[in-house]
Amino acid sequence: MIEFPYQSEINDEKIKSFVSFLRKEKIESCLMSLGPDIVLQYYRNNKSKDKLHKVNSCTKSITSCLIGIAIEQGLISDLNTPIVNYFPSLQNDKDIRKQRITIDHLLSMSAGFDWPELGEWDGWPHMIHSPNWVNYILERPLNVEPGERMNYNSGCSHLLLSILQKVSGMSAKDFAIKYLFSILNIKDFIWHVDPQGVNIGGFGLHMSIDDMQKFGYFYLNKGRWGKRQLLSEEWISNSTKPKYLAYEDIGYYGRHWWVSDESLDRSFYFAMGLEGQYICVDPSRNIVIALTSNTYNDTLKPLKAITILLQ
Repeated sequence: MIEFPYQSEINDEKIKSFVSFLRKEKIESCLMSLGPDIVLQYYRNNKSKDKLHKVNSCTKSITSCLIGIAIEQGLISDLNTPIVNYFPSLQNDKDIRKQRITIDHLLSMSAGFDWPELGEWDGWPHMIHSPNWVNYILERPLNVEPGERMNYNSGCSHLLLSILQKVSGMSAKDFAIKYLFSILNIKDFIWHVDPQGVNIGGFGLHMSIDDMQKFGYFYLNKGRWGKRQLLSEEWISNSTKPKYLAYEDIGYYGRHWWVSDESLDRSFYFAMGLEGQYICVDPSRNIVIALTSNTYNDTLKPLKAITILLQ
């Protein structure tokens, strides 16, 4: 089912090409909004509309949002806070460089851990085989100095939610419900936990396509929902700025958001999950695109189509 009731700044040929892509590929659902108005709806079938989609690493951008809220509440002092404050076992680690890892290093995935998630691990962080995920992450050796470069690491995301649980006294799920989801009217979702009950920071969320789009619009609207400013414009700006270029076929990395281009005037930023799950925000065109799919070994296939649409 496809609906496209409005005109937009994007020309008709690009829209037709994008709709053709949605039909031909294994896209489950897609919503595009212009400001608050939904201008394109696509569902492979009736079940896709209300299904809770496994959004995989799109979870990371929601983790970033929750950490921003925690910092603005004063639960975490600032981005430069060393994580040894929350994991005192690092004081006994033989590599003293770990004591210099900060919240910001986790958010920008520049902590320095030897973590071949997009290499020999083939997209699956090996912490999932451990009885204690947090310990597994902290005990990984460093192969570069903290802050030296970005290396994709779902372990960094998981440490962030472990810290959130420590400072808030509640699970990340409950924190999200109280300070974000309930206000955005996100009610129906699943968020898996590790063996110690910590919500998985780098993946593990299941959401509807409507709620994915809603979260993207919340960022497009600079942290406002109705009359409430839930997250500062400054946090959204800082977390979605290009910081590292580590994977040229994807784009730049900010603080748990990808950014398509170094030039902020013509770039969009996006959350991206394995097998083609996306929440894309294009401030210059006032557009949000949420998309779920089963592209299996070609996670980047929808990104290529979205990039052509928004160029």
